[in-house]
Amino acid sequence: MWNMSTSTWNPAADLLSSGLNICMSGSATSCEECLLIHPSCAWCAQEDFGKRRSLTSRCDLKQNLQKRGCEPRFIEYPRSTISILQNSPLSTKGSGPAQYDVVQIMPQRISLSLRPGDQTAFSLQVRQVEDYPVDLYYLMDLSLSMKDDLDTIRNLGTKLAEEMGKLTSNFRLGFGSFVDKNMSPFSYTAPKYQENPCNGYKLFPNCVPTFGFRHILSLTDKVDRFNEEVQKQMVSRNRDAPEGGFDAILQAAVCKEEIGWRKEAYHLLVFATDDVPHLALDGRLGGLVQPHDGRCHLNDHNEYSASTKMDYPSLALLGEKLAENNIFLIFAVTKRLYVIYKNFTALIPGTTVEILDQDSKNVIQLIITAYNNIRSKVELTVSDHPEDINLSFTATCQDGKPLPGFRKCADLKIGETVSFDVSVEARSCPPRGTDQTFTIKPVGFKDRLEVAVNYQCDCSCSRTAQVNSSLCNSIGMYNCGTCRCEPGYLGAHCECQEGEASSMYLSACREAEGKQVCSGRGECSCNQCLCYESEFGKIYGSFCECDDFSCARHKGVLCSGHGECHCGECKCHAGFVGDNCNCSTETSLCFSDDGKMCSGRGSCVCGRCQCTEPGAFGETCEKCPTCPDACGTKRECIECRLFNSGRLADNETCQRLCKDKIITVESLENEDPAAVLCVYKTENDCVMKFTYLEHASGRSILTALQEPECGGGPSALTVLLAVVGTILLVGVVLLATWKLVITIHDRREFARFQSARVRARYLMASNPLYKDPITTHFAEMETFEKSFNGGVH
Repeated sequence: MWNMSTSTWNPAADLLSSGLNICMSGSATSCEECLLIHPSCAWCAQEDFGKRRSLTSRCDLKQNLQKRGCEPRFIEYPRSTISILQNSPLSTKGSGPAQYDVVQIMPQRISLSLRPGDQTAFSLQVRQVEDYPVDLYYLMDLSLSMKDDLDTIRNLGTKLAEEMGKLTSNFRLGFGSFVDKNMSPFSYTAPKYQENPCNGYKLFPNCVPTFGFRHILSLTDKVDRFNEEVQKQMVSRNRDAPEGGFDAILQAAVCKEEIGWRKEAYHLLVFATDDVPHLALDGRLGGLVQPHDGRCHLNDHNEYSASTKMDYPSLALLGEKLAENNIFLIFAVTKRLYVIYKNFTALIPGTTVEILDQDSKNVIQLIITAYNNIRSKVELTVSDHPEDINLSFTATCQDGKPLPGFRKCADLKIGETVSFDVSVEARSCPPRGTDQTFTIKPVGFKDRLEVAVNYQCDCSCSRTAQVNSSLCNSIGMYNCGTCRCEPGYLGAHCECQEGEASSMYLSACREAEGKQVCSGRGECSCNQCLCYESEFGKIYGSFCECDDFSCARHKGVLCSGHGECHCGECKCHAGFVGDNCNCSTETSLCFSDDGKMCSGRGSCVCGRCQCTEPGAFGETCEKCPTCPDACGTKRECIECRLFNSGRLADNETCQRLCKDKIITVESLENEDPAAVLCVYKTENDCVMKFTYLEHASGRSILTALQEPECGGGPSALTVLLAVVGTILLVGVVLLATWKLVITIHDRREFARFQSARVRARYLMASNPLYKDPITTHFAEMETFEKSFNGGVH
């Protein structure tokens, strides 16, 4: 359900939180001046308000005025309002009977009534409807180097219609070609080259005369006509390398009737070339000093007639005309030109670039890819933006999360709806009676939101002003409770004349006892301070204590040009903060491609990322080879780019997030010391290796194996047996070692015993007193036996 929202910002609370009530500064002498000070300020137009006080201010916060006795009906306090003028519901399909009433943005018309400084907000929704008609104009470089490409696309119409038929039931195709300006120094201009610029060129001796741009086939659903016209074409030849393609793009964009662009269709302009284009001011080399006028200049032969009369168009003019005619420009260029044309896309909204093969054989897939990319995103642009109005956007894409500072959603599916909250603030009041309008539209859409703006800068009480009122002693105009005296008269009721002064008046002109009269920057006259004029700005306040030039500066600019100076303090415009308003609150430049603030490695300060993770750098801290998560982040890109697997396997997401250069090799040798080696295990238990390097040019380079390293892993039983075997083997070795040590020890002891025994025998043999104990024993036994025997006999 769509609904309009208004801002919940409370200006009074914001004012009071700063401890400063600038409404009471005394700078406002009229109701209109009071309303301009701050959106929380109100004016009391009650006649008898403040009579009991010698000095009072009718300009104050609304609640303060009521406390001081001002009746609500006399309080002037306008607020910003929003009115919806047209709010047709969003369509679901772009074909069928209702194809001419398709609505892709809601609401379609609103009116804003803005009080300066007061913020208000509204919402809008955008939907890419299904089966929307498509007009595709194929604009081809027919210089000599594109001869092989021309041969390739001779049957392009039939194949392209078949593929586009899968995306839309209403497709039309047209064809045009270009070379360059037929004048020196861009082309060969000698008489012998007029009819045949290839005269004398041995490799290709015949070609058609040089031309700037030629419209060949208006948009049609008869694809056979496209094939017929393409087959008739011949290449031409120019002199220098750059081509006149930007001349052709502009004519294809602005010649709406001749080309046949339909109002109810997506307009795709495919620009196929193999070289760089000439830019604005290049024409001066040939004496063309007249800037391009941005108009259609096709003659009766459907050729660009002003090719030799005007300079090449500028990028700004191209962007303006493409947006004006809702055209998506697709640069189909060769690989070596990709970076150049990629830089152009940053300067021309609604433009994409795709890499074209040398012979254009991938052109159909290129167009399909570019079309899908175009349909997958919504980006808002603002045209005729009033200078005194601040706009800030918050996108809510398909995930439902608000993205402050974003005006674009990507990765959408056809039929999805996204919403944007737009905050609006008027900085000042234009001349009285001025009403302004501006338009918000998605890039390439015909649908738009028209916003009418009027300003609440006048007070209703001013409509009943009385000239020469008796309340002003008949010498002034009574307006909104105050008198505007005739020249030479002063006072609340014009009761004093200039030059009158007395001591009783002087005390009322001092801010405090001991302070200078009128702060030394004015004169006291009739109980009031008349502030001096200053060449630097305005001095104001009840005691001339304030000015609008003493605030902080940035690079010499007061309040950085993004705020207003009020009594020495910068009051910043929406989107800026800081003492000198030099700090932007815009965060869109801090979001990396993956949607994270500063890639999760820093914080957004003044609209720029400040990297806090050691080793992180880049505009969004996206580069960090040494970060712990670097390998994990790059792994996802390796998986999706090389093997179409992993979390980013979706082709569109992979292309958006993974833009690094990837080099595949058979074996990985990390020779660069700055490169980080990353290793991870795949789902098949293989090992994938790659290196991550940040090149000096700023590009990230990944060098990866062509295939993961895979090997048969050992079974659990094998591992168990190996472990048990190892333990047993160690045990046996220990036992054998122990046995060997014991054996060696025993043998040493036995050898020592034998040596001692030998020495003992030697001593017995050489000693006459020594008797062998064994011999003695046997002799004694023999004697005993004889004696025994004798006794018996």
